[in-house]
Amino acid sequence: MHSRPLTLLVFSLLILRANAAPDGWHNIEISATPGPYTTAQWKADWPGCEYEDGISEGRLSTTLIDGSAWLRIAYAAGKIGPDGGGCGWRWPYTAKLALSGELRYSVIFDKDFEFVRGGKMPGLCGGPKTITGGDAVNGHEGWSARVMWRKDGRGQAYVYHMNQPRKYGDEFDFPADFRFTLGQPIDIRMRVTMNTLGQRDGKLRVWVTLPSSAERLLVDRPNMQWRAAPQIGVDSLLFNTFHGGSDDTWAPQQECHAMFGAFAWKTGDTQKE
Repeated sequence: MHSRPLTLLVFSLLILRANAAPDGWHNIEISATPGPYTTAQWKADWPGCEYEDGISEGRLSTTLIDGSAWLRIAYAAGKIGPDGGGCGWRWPYTAKLALSGELRYSVIFDKDFEFVRGGKMPGLCGGPKTITGGDAVNGHEGWSARVMWRKDGRGQAYVYHMNQPRKYGDEFDFPADFRFTLGQPIDIRMRVTMNTLGQRDGKLRVWVTLPSSAERLLVDRPNMQWRAAPQIGVDSLLFNTFHGGSDDTWAPQQECHAMFGAFAWKTGDTQKE
């Protein structure tokens, strides 16, 4: 888990590789050829990150799917958290104050993937501090919103916000009939909108598209309070994927894998989105 200050970064690197499409989406291209994903390749694709977990340890590689490079994550047997299994980093993709942000990506869980009790997947965050691992949310340092898989392929949004009822992240469960599937691409889309200062009018929405199904809105929270300071917005992709959880009962028994690809992001300037 990481909770580190976000210092001033040279964002011109991002502009060189992420020109917006007419609809406002910026596609994130994975440039590496299939095989091990080195730290140097990771730095080229994700410039400006202050930390990484799992890359120098060799838990990240690339593979081709329909001609595009995807990231393949190895989740180590008996391990939890990004320090022990899986991977993690925070990628600051914009320097401007964005009052709303959206992220989309696809995931394929291998057919032998072990959901165990649950684990984290990528999401969005903002502010100078990376808020995870039980960090307090005071409205002046940051917030985060990620997706989790849970036991038997259930799902939820896992969120650090100002009014959460417990030390660790708030859990917004997907509907009871939902299950992540194995061996096929699943599309995930998350949108976060900042609150008006002093009000609980921020938003969180999460959509998932399962194989051979239409996109489905699974989380729709209209009363979020993410911030108490005007400089807090949506500025980063929080790439976290690992089993856990607080103890080894969340860990897989055997090494298992998932692949992530088709990443894209966009920002908005109003609280009405």
